[in-house]
Amino acid sequence: MDRQKVTGWILVVVAAGYLLNFLKVRLLAEGLPIEKREWVQFAGMIVLLMIGTINVRMAAMREQRRKSGQLR
Repeated sequence: MDRQKVTGWILVVVAAGYLLNFLKVRLLAEGLPIEKREWVQFAGMIVLLMIGTINVRMAAMREQRRKSGQLR
């Protein structure tokens, strides 16, 4: 696996883990109101998840292009 794909998967796993934890601990449980800072972190993790997904897809496209002999 190349570095871009590994980096993408790390971003996806970290962001998904944070989002699942946030949903379980903060949204679905009773407790203090959610602060603005936590909403910003939540949105940031969604962006990080998208960037990780894009990274993995770009690495797959580059690998497919390399296999077909169409290097850019």
